[in-house]
Amino acid sequence: MQWLGGMGIIVLFIAILPQFAVAGRQMFYAEAPGPTEEKFTPRIKNTASAIWIVYTTLTFLCVVCLWAAGMPIFDCICNAMSTLSAGGFSPNPESIGGYHSNAVVYIIFFFMFIAGTSFVMQSRVLTKRDPRLFWKSEEFRFYTKIIIVVSTILALFLYIEHHYSCVEAFTASFYQVLSLATTTGSSSENYHLWGLDCKLILFLSMFLSSCSGSAGGGVKMTRWLLIYKYIKNEMYKILYPNAVMSIKIDNIVVSTPVIKQTIFFMLCYFLIFGVSAFLITIVEKNLVIGTSAAIASLGDIGPAFGAVIGPLGNYSSLSIFTKTIFILNMLIGRLEIIPFLVLFQRETWNVKK
Repeated sequence: MQWLGGMGIIVLFIAILPQFAVAGRQMFYAEAPGPTEEKFTPRIKNTASAIWIVYTTLTFLCVVCLWAAGMPIFDCICNAMSTLSAGGFSPNPESIGGYHSNAVVYIIFFFMFIAGTSFVMQSRVLTKRDPRLFWKSEEFRFYTKIIIVVSTILALFLYIEHHYSCVEAFTASFYQVLSLATTTGSSSENYHLWGLDCKLILFLSMFLSSCSGSAGGGVKMTRWLLIYKYIKNEMYKILYPNAVMSIKIDNIVVSTPVIKQTIFFMLCYFLIFGVSAFLITIVEKNLVIGTSAAIASLGDIGPAFGAVIGPLGNYSSLSIFTKTIFILNMLIGRLEIIPFLVLFQRETWNVKK
């Protein structure tokens, strides 16, 4: 179910969301220019077929690599499917850390990183046989740099305060940051045992997200990049009020409506997070559970913080009301906010003859 769902959300992203003009979709506007159905249909078919091939091939390669690392074949298939789909479920109750193999951790990390990038970009790279296309993507560069910076900071804390070796610190930090950022949610270690400073960094990682057109959920790196450029431009305009500046992503000018929708999306996202965290905290009488579980469900990440719902815990002991909030958050987070809100518009349900 996770494997099919991972591809399903990508096809939904390509086929439906651009018609809603969902912010931060410049990559797909280039793939399918214009909002009309006639222009979308042939390119959707070609793009969907291409990413199915990439998706299936990467899953098969992940299975082979894990099998070569000594993992049982059943576990190889399950972990490969949940990794490429950014789902994170594992047949091992201790997740990836339960295999006690650095080789397995490195393999899952590599394919998890790939799952957090655009599958359309991957199909272009394979078609043109030019890996440099990855680095030409502004979003990919932003995604890579953010993961490296945040993971390095966490590794320093693990090395200095928790006395990890250099290799262990970087392995644990890069895996956990990437897992939470891409909304995969698998774990190589029980980070519940880490200090508050490390947990705060991981909590920040939950808001980062993966690239547009990937299997991951969350805000998407394109939106963060757009917000960063928007703030930068506004600060520049304070110094130079008469300056006329445009925001570009991959040398494509982002229109004003797209910027407005990005801001609207971010406001809605954090509003839902804040309300969810407030309600869950009241019901469960626990601030850690309230805040971490709210973003873990809205971002479709899975594990949160604490002994109850941490990396080795589960949500079974929480109240029905809390679980209902989680269900709504996961639905909104997976479908994305704007299409979800569109469902409640009367015009959406009008049948045109």
